[in-house]
Amino acid sequence: MSATYVIGDIHGALKALKQLIARIAPKEADTLIFLGDYVDGWSESAGVLAYLMELELTYRCIFIKGNHDAWCESWLNGVMPEASWMRNGGAATIASYEKLSPSQLQRHTAFFNDMRLFYIDAQKRLFVHAGFTSTHGPEYERFTPMLYWDRSLWELALALDPQMPRDARFYPKRLLQFHEIYIGHTPSVNYGEVLPMIACNVHNVDTGAAFMGKISAMNIDTKEVWQSDTVQSFYPDEKGRNT
Repeated sequence: MSATYVIGDIHGALKALKQLIARIAPKEADTLIFLGDYVDGWSESAGVLAYLMELELTYRCIFIKGNHDAWCESWLNGVMPEASWMRNGGAATIASYEKLSPSQLQRHTAFFNDMRLFYIDAQKRLFVHAGFTSTHGPEYERFTPMLYWDRSLWELALALDPQMPRDARFYPKRLLQFHEIYIGHTPSVNYGEVLPMIACNVHNVDTGAAFMGKISAMNIDTKEVWQSDTVQSFYPDEKGRNT
C-alpha cells in the first residue's frame, strides 16, 4: 500500500534533507509533498533543488512554492527581490548558484516556475506553504502571495480555546473548508517545540530547519513523524539564518 509524506521547510540544508529521505525510506509508489522554502539559509540551496529534481524521477512529488522560493525565482528571472531577501538567506542562495551553467540555471528557473501554490487531495486535505485569507478557500485568494506569506491561519488555530471540543462544528469557517490543513512557514521552535504541531485541524510541519531546528516529515495517514538531525550539526561553520 502506498503512503503519502509531507515534508516541511528545508532552507538549503541538502545534507539534512538526504538524511531525512533515507530515514523515511519511501517506496516508488509513495507520494512526497514538499511544503516549500527549499532555499535561503544554509549553503546548499542550489543542491537542494537539484536533489528534488532527482527525487521526482523516482517518486510522485508535489512541490509547493514558499515565500523564499518566490524570492529566488524572481532573482533567477532577472528581477532582484526586496532588500530583506539578502538579510534572510538570499546571499547564501546566490553563492550556491555561482558554479551552475546557463542550462542548469534554466532548469532551476523552470522548476520554480512549475511549483504549485497549493494542493488539495481527494480527501479534502489542503497543503499550502503559509495559509489563506478567503473564507471560501485558497482558490478564491485575491492576493496570491498570501498563500506563501500568510500567518493568520496558524495564529487563528493557535488562538482558539484549547478546551474547545475538537468538533468541526466549532471551527471557524476558514478551517471548515478542509478535513486537514498542512503548512510550513512559521517555525514551531517559536513555540518551544522541535516537532510538528497541531492546532485544530492545522498541522504545522516547519520545525525550524533554517535556525536551530530540524527538517521534519509526516505520514499524513498514520501521523508518524521522521526528522533529520539538528541541521546546524551538518554545517558547523555556518549560521544559517541565525543572525
